[in-house]
Amino acid sequence: MTSHALSCSFAAALMLCGVASATGADDSGLVTPQILIVDHSLPAAQLRAQVLAARRYDSFWNNGDEALARAALAQDFMDRTLPAGRAQGVAGPLAASKFVRTAVPDLRCDVEQMIVAGDRVVAHLHFRGHFSGRFNQTQGQGQTIDFIATDIYRISDGRIAENWHLEDNLTFMQQLGLASH
Repeated sequence: MTSHALSCSFAAALMLCGVASATGADDSGLVTPQILIVDHSLPAAQLRAQVLAARRYDSFWNNGDEALARAALAQDFMDRTLPAGRAQGVAGPLAASKFVRTAVPDLRCDVEQMIVAGDRVVAHLHFRGHFSGRFNQTQGQGQTIDFIATDIYRISDGRIAENWHLEDNLTFMQQLGLASH
């Protein structure tokens, strides 16, 4: 870690970086990273905007609130690891969330750690819930769902312009009972 990086709890990192005002009306109720690592050389306003955009998007994955995704994503948002069959742009994550929440209605997403450097934010996400809904033709029986994902966001003008993501889909499919161990 360079002398310009800082790693600590979310609240401590915000205070030490001069962005204590990042908590307030705009971000109340958003998921909070367990660990926040920041490039201390970033201007406080840029850091605040990047963390807010990432927290809004991660909170969308936590609760399915489409308004949070729309607030976090740029109008010309590009998914750089677009899965087959998913629409490009903002419509893609909105549809993906609905699809997953049909299978796992109680899906929640914790942010294990968030790293902010330059115009990038990396989020290590942990998804949990129960397969009590429907996934294509398969009805869930309450199986536990527990898998991870990592996202890399490029932030421009306070919104996520691009996203590269990798989910542990094999574990997810195994937990749904649709892939063997």
